[in-house]
Amino acid sequence: MKKTEKIINKIAQDKLEFNVGLALLLENNYNFKELFTTLHNYIINSIPDKIDFNSESYQTALNTIPLKPTCTPVAILKNFPTKIAFQKLVSLPENENEKIITSLLWIFKITDTERRNTECKEGCTHFWHHLF
Repeated sequence: MKKTEKIINKIAQDKLEFNVGLALLLENNYNFKELFTTLHNYIINSIPDKIDFNSESYQTALNTIPLKPTCTPVAILKNFPTKIAFQKLVSLPENENEKIITSLLWIFKITDTERRNTECKEGCTHFWHHLF
């Protein structure tokens, strides 16, 4: 597991405070495309019904992103179907990158928490759910 993946999963499991973890992910010259791709894949895998982006946990995540609801990434995520929203996010100007990462990290935190509390409640073999 890469360092960034470990940070992301620690944030999702409340083993690392969100803003502290976000700062770690965004430090130095982070690779936006790599981080975007990782978070995109994690979000897709954290939703039990991969097709149902209208799930309660996904909608809760969208409505609680810790950014202004009018900021471009949040507005895109709320107003477009998920597949189109992700395509639009990746093509936004570079000055939106931190807001994009913040939004996606928050969505993963919420959806993965729901997954751990339901699908993985009785235990699971997801090694990333067993961080120390």
